[in-house]
Amino acid sequence: MKKIMLVGRTGAGKTSFCQAIYGEDLNYKKTQAVEIVNNAIDTPGEFVENRTLYRALIITAADADMIVLVQDCTDEQCMFAPGFAGMFGKPAIGMVSKTDLATDPSMIRIAEEKLELAGCERIFHISNKDKSGLADVKAYIGIAEGV
Repeated sequence: MKKIMLVGRTGAGKTSFCQAIYGEDLNYKKTQAVEIVNNAIDTPGEFVENRTLYRALIITAADADMIVLVQDCTDEQCMFAPGFAGMFGKPAIGMVSKTDLATDPSMIRIAEEKLELAGCERIFHISNKDKSGLADVKAYIGIAEGV
């Protein structure tokens, strides 16, 4: 099982993803500091929203095998510059989150394009709420079903 580090804006769905893949109830809570949830490193959104905190992301990534960039498809803003994932020197995948809230398929495609530009080698579409796409991500990162 790969140790992943989740990176994305505040409210993108990083903490909810951790709850969903490990079978916990979805309870929104603001991540105030780096949290380790089983084999996932959940980072605060401020780490990507404030460029002066990029160093904290890079240092935290030392413990990860894979970087997961999370882009909320309902969020028109993107915090990932082109090639952003390259600064970690590790494999990076992208997750388009909140797909259940997309009112138009183009919202998902636009979020996907943002993750492609950021340098993600593979992109998944997920909804933590209805659990769609989670099995594919779990299989890719090596989390056994039922966990």
